[in-house]
Amino acid sequence: MQGARRKIVYVSLYELIAIAVASTGLAVGSGASLERAGVIAVVSSVIAVAWNLVYNTLFERWEARQAERGRNFKRRVVHAIGFELGFLVMLVPVFAWWFGISVWHALVLEIGLALFFLVYTFVFNWAFDKVFGLPASAQPLPAPGPGASSR
Repeated sequence: MQGARRKIVYVSLYELIAIAVASTGLAVGSGASLERAGVIAVVSSVIAVAWNLVYNTLFERWEARQAERGRNFKRRVVHAIGFELGFLVMLVPVFAWWFGISVWHALVLEIGLALFFLVYTFVFNWAFDKVFGLPASAQPLPAPGPGASSR
């Protein structure tokens, strides 16, 4: 599966699982009700979907220009950390405002979620690639055919 279809399936599965887990974590970490935490989990999911599309498009453009193809452990770690750092910068002010907490408390809350999502993102991406195959950007380049110049 490639292209837009791959991205839509990826984002949908990722976010459905994320909303369920994040609602509970946010309720516990903020002292808010599960309903209030659920609302911000959905808002966070919308932000995450937009960020995911932008981030993965940029990452795949970078990845396609790399001499070494494939997604090894290091590349997956870099992918997950980059995504989570960008997301953290966007969500801390939203959490502080929504829950009526200090920016520091919001940062601590977001760091807790980011640590969970760092592992979740890594495992989800690995499992997704195993089930649906690698995207074109990570697949090995075809070997040159007979008579092709090696220049």
